[in-house]
Amino acid sequence: MAPPFRADHVGSLLRPPELKQARADHKNKKISGEQLKEIEDKSIRSAIALQEAAGLQSVTDGELRRAFWHVDFLTGFEGIAATQGQYALKFHGEGGAESETKSMMVVTGKVKRAKPVMVDHFKFLKANTRKTAKLCIPAPTYMHMRGGRRVVAASAYPDIEEFWSDIARAYQEEIADLAKAGCTYLQIDDVSFATLCDEGIRAQVRRDGEDPETLPAKYAAVINSLLKNKPKDMGVTLHTCRGNHASMWMAKGAYDAVAEGIFQTDVDGFFLEYDSARAGGFEPLRFVPKGKKVVLGLISTKSPVLEGKDALKRRIDAASKYVPLENLCLSPQCGFASSEVGNQLTADDQRRKLELAVETAREIWG
Repeated sequence: MAPPFRADHVGSLLRPPELKQARADHKNKKISGEQLKEIEDKSIRSAIALQEAAGLQSVTDGELRRAFWHVDFLTGFEGIAATQGQYALKFHGEGGAESETKSMMVVTGKVKRAKPVMVDHFKFLKANTRKTAKLCIPAPTYMHMRGGRRVVAASAYPDIEEFWSDIARAYQEEIADLAKAGCTYLQIDDVSFATLCDEGIRAQVRRDGEDPETLPAKYAAVINSLLKNKPKDMGVTLHTCRGNHASMWMAKGAYDAVAEGIFQTDVDGFFLEYDSARAGGFEPLRFVPKGKKVVLGLISTKSPVLEGKDALKRRIDAASKYVPLENLCLSPQCGFASSEVGNQLTADDQRRKLELAVETAREIWG
């Protein structure tokens, strides 16, 4: 079966304690970069073994070399820098918990790929698994959605379209090298589509001088441009996220407002978060193009509570009224650790949820 698979997952995994300690020790100059890499390599081999033992067909490196799912990749290009500027979007958690978003990216100069960004990460993964090695990379659209035109320096790009052209070229070069390294499964992680379902965030986007009505189509066109020259044998999926940090979320709202934009993207499958009532119903799936797969993110990575198989099967049956069952798949709604902080689950909770996806898929599709 070509990706996405019946039982799949979004990619990031909880960082083991020894890796967290090693990263802190490296930051405090107690261990060398080479010593940190050795611990990363060991941790990734264990993450691979976990995924293979769970029965997954796609295996990632858990993003264990990254501090953040998106910052590490995007700042690998020249011209993009991370900042600690506050922004109006907040994360929300149980019991009224909230957290400000303190990590932003800005375009300070011409964007170009001076060297490979995560090709070596992929090569290590592929060399250490018998399954399909999957690399997850962020879409560049989210950095624009958080601030609009003002996050792209006018001194570097008087014309915003030149920025989009340059970043597309950088992605195309990285994807070409990933293909040469044997990558046949690439996932694009995007937060802009799903957060544009939230009325509060749409209001902020308007304050930033952008139009939330037209951005979904624009962002779909941007993602398509990244994939323009990808090889035919490389399967690509798009994961849409409502925010995932320390078991907190950023946005709520049904996909209706953005469905037509999401499904304009030239990918083989869509990972859609449907783990809570915040996502609304399955009705927007009527816009899914014929033959495209939908991976239903019905298993929460934010809560340690293990979902029941019967409840999962009922929800998959409900979704099949809009997308044929043979085009549906199952996964957790997001990664377990979009940042090195990780969600509020244990390693055992994580294992059981991955196994649940595989077992449920086998019972449904055989």
